Amino acid sequence: MKLANHATAAAAAVLGVMMVMPASAQPAAPLQALDRDPLTLQVAEAERAFARTMAQRDLAAFAQFVSEDALFFAGRKTQKGRAEVVAAWKRFFDGAQAPFSWAPDQVELAPGGQFAYSTGPVWGPDGKLISRFNTVWRLESPGVWRVLYDRGEALPCDCAKP
Repeated sequence: MKLANHATAAAAAVLGVMMVMPASAQPAAPLQALDRDPLTLQVAEAERAFARTMAQRDLAAFAQFVSEDALFFAGRKTQKGRAEVVAAWKRFFDGAQAPFSWAPDQVELAPGGQFAYSTGPVWGPDGKLISRFNTVWRLESPGVWRVLYDRGEALPCDCAKP
């Protein structure tokens, strides 16, 4: 009975998130094992909200999801710290259309509940799959998850969005 209630609560939370998403936002990819832990739901929603900052063209909101201690890997260059990450990502927020979008399809919580990993597809503006993101999140205060490490990986395919 407790498991059923937990699954029902998780489903209700996901439905609630979907109801407040703007119509232009990328539909969320299905996640594996979302009903295991409420913190997993927090991280999944943090990732979706982080992605919405790109869709909404809001660099200031994007910055709020980046930890002061962040490391973003861009090829052989590593952006270190929030200020450097935001400066490097500013170019992606120029213009009316987002150059890419993303959504998590897997979120895993580390033992202890202070760190989590999210991954999922990245699509180009034409809807083609171009990459996969890999992000490590850190719980910096109750309910506040920020990106600590981020790395994309190019995909060798010409795949359309499902």
